[in-house]
Amino acid sequence: MIDVTTSHTVALYTHLPALIFALLMSVALLSGLLAGYALVVACTIYAVVDLDYPRSGWIRLDVADNALAKLRDSIR
Repeated sequence: MIDVTTSHTVALYTHLPALIFALLMSVALLSGLLAGYALVVACTIYAVVDLDYPRSGWIRLDVADNALAKLRDSIR
């Protein structure tokens, strides 16, 4: 039992070195920045593709589409 309490006390006061924490925080920060960059690129590509198809998707260009349809009908 004496060895168990000594092991528990040593484990309680033993921590990771500061270098390991610094590396962990830098990897987490770089991963977050990389994920944010990937998200921005993905959103930009989605917006361009969504604008390419104005009748479907989240970005609707109904006003411009109606104006083009009226122009087409007036030409006929």
